[in-house]
Amino acid sequence: MAEIIRSALLGGVPHGFSTREGLEADDVLPGAELVRAKQVHSPDVMTVVEPWEIPPEADALVTARPGLVLSIVTADCAPVLLHDPSAQVVGAAHAGWRGAHGGVLEATVAAMEALGARADRIRAAVGPTIALASYEVDDGFRRQFEEGDARFFHEGREGHWQFDLPAYVVHRLQRAGVGAVEDLALDTYADLGRFYSFRRATHRGEDTGGRQVSVIALPQ
Repeated sequence: MAEIIRSALLGGVPHGFSTREGLEADDVLPGAELVRAKQVHSPDVMTVVEPWEIPPEADALVTARPGLVLSIVTADCAPVLLHDPSAQVVGAAHAGWRGAHGGVLEATVAAMEALGARADRIRAAVGPTIALASYEVDDGFRRQFEEGDARFFHEGREGHWQFDLPAYVVHRLQRAGVGAVEDLALDTYADLGRFYSFRRATHRGEDTGGRQVSVIALPQ
């Protein structure tokens, strides 16, 4: 059976982050239906009431309906799974630097609140993501961020920086009022045998199509 990575913070809610081996809806909730979106690095969130035939463009999904497995795919961007155990609302967000900077995490929290969740009750887990030591960016990238974000950039070689995407994602979740956040601290770039990495594949001239899958659901 393929390895499924789970967050202690999310407790018993059906969920999982995959390795490069992947996972299916049945791996976390047998008999449930998988729901996915066409991810475009946006801040857009869709509230799922029932499965759709054609995935809409969005980078986060939320639902209060049991039996739907929300799914996102990543290969360096941060997969974020969220749950309010009191309201029984779940969410899944694809948060690359562009989406996180554009507000996809705050939008996900707001969409969950519209279903009865409360930010300070939400628990969020950040799955396998490219880490600080592996994520070199240039001055042009750095200038797109505010001065208050300086702590997420560590000086590297001349004209370049190391960007701490997981810490930035945690910061945006906390700024949105999320009550508890866990970063699983798994570096997609550094762990060749376990994870796909878009950046690593690009650097090595390999196929960049591989993705991890992250899922969460409410039990039926």
